[in-house]
Amino acid sequence: MATFPSARYYQETYRNWAQIFKIMSVLWLVLAMFMTLPLMVLLIERDPDAPAFAVSLIIILSATLTTWAVTRGVPLELKPWQMFILTAGSWTSISGFASLPLVLGAPQLSFTNAVFESVSAITTTGSTVLVGIDNLSDGLKLWRGLMQWMGGIGIIVMGIAILPFLKVGGMRLFHTESSDWSDKVMPRTGGIAKATLAVYVILTLAAMLSYWLGGMLPLDAIVHGMTSLATGGFANSDASFGAYAEQPWLLWMASFFMLSGALPFVLYIRFIRSSKSALWKDQQVRGLLKLLLAAIVILSAWRVVQGDDWFISLTHVTFNVISVVTTTGYASDDYTLWGSLPIAAFFYLTFVGGCSGSTSGGMKIFRFQIAMLMLQNQLRYLIHSNGVFTTRYNQQPVTSDISRSVVAFSFFFFITIAVLALGLAALGLDLVTALTGAATAVANVGPGLGDIIGPAGNFASLPDAAKWLLCIGMLMGRLEILTVVVLMTPMFWRR
Repeated sequence: MATFPSARYYQETYRNWAQIFKIMSVLWLVLAMFMTLPLMVLLIERDPDAPAFAVSLIIILSATLTTWAVTRGVPLELKPWQMFILTAGSWTSISGFASLPLVLGAPQLSFTNAVFESVSAITTTGSTVLVGIDNLSDGLKLWRGLMQWMGGIGIIVMGIAILPFLKVGGMRLFHTESSDWSDKVMPRTGGIAKATLAVYVILTLAAMLSYWLGGMLPLDAIVHGMTSLATGGFANSDASFGAYAEQPWLLWMASFFMLSGALPFVLYIRFIRSSKSALWKDQQVRGLLKLLLAAIVILSAWRVVQGDDWFISLTHVTFNVISVVTTTGYASDDYTLWGSLPIAAFFYLTFVGGCSGSTSGGMKIFRFQIAMLMLQNQLRYLIHSNGVFTTRYNQQPVTSDISRSVVAFSFFFFITIAVLALGLAALGLDLVTALTGAATAVANVGPGLGDIIGPAGNFASLPDAAKWLLCIGMLMGRLEILTVVVLMTPMFWRR
């Protein structure tokens, strides 16, 4: 005899989903507040793009108020499974709402292109389908920068507050390693998030001021300041940062601020409040700096041997290596023309990423470091089969669950790239475009390799189906893969 769910079951289901949408409505309100800034600029300039932002704002506020009214009386007591849905749902819905001005505004992008552009912005990937960026309205340029800036702080807060709670992502290791900052420096996660936002804002303002004093126009300084710290890579020109290729001091400034965005923000807090050596003592920071130094020295020497000026070579190599490793995606030059060694090097660097707890994407440097430690231990076991060895990172033991998380993430990271590349190849893309397009999407880097999506190209000519696949890749990469993969398992929905 068939049985039907009880009334209590339906009440519980409603309450669970209402809690999720109640928080999402607050995030939509924050998005609407940011959207008022480009709207004000367009209204002051009497730009015809203003109605597009006004209509978009009305749509978002309507959805926000309706959702809040329906869920207002529901208490917030989120369970772990709800956090998975909230994380994926909020990033997806915000990307959708953020695309509205691009559909209704001057670019009049197709729905697919608009969503691709907004997903790329919110995930701080930096890939673009826009051509003629120099001629966009000031409001749209500002909106592209704001989307990446919002995504950047969202990534940090998610990494610090949400992903460790879900037992995915790299910050679990640093909760283990740095229990003192959560207990002594800042007693609660909310305090950490506020302090992180303060550091993020201060560094962004410093970048804006530096760019302006360095010769950028005010709007360009504002947008590039936001996208540098967000390690997003959206620029106000089709030439990306190549528009400032003749101003090396701007390239060096950008290199510094991209690197600043790629370091763990919790260490900035420790540096300010308790430990002046916190940044340098951190093992992943030292690993990142050593990798950057090695890549810069090798590629600069390569270019000098090829006959290029040493200072110009050093400047452009430093800028582009930091841009790719931190997953910013700016380009000051078409490095695919530098030769076969740089092409291979930049492809490998695409996967690295910055530090956990930063705005960078990629695999994160600490996963490579832990993998090397695990390999060393395995070699020891082969020689001393009865030995007992402890893997330590930042003077703390690496527990088995962290090791499992690193292995699982790495496996799914490359499986995701492989599946996406296969799908892109099935849509008619050549091997280089398909493989590097999938890699740059999942790693949230921006440009790929080849004539189509390389640093001198963009993603406009790709088929719509390819753009949707890349959107999925960008979101999965930004949400640390496992947060999305778990939603695809039947056992999650049978919890």
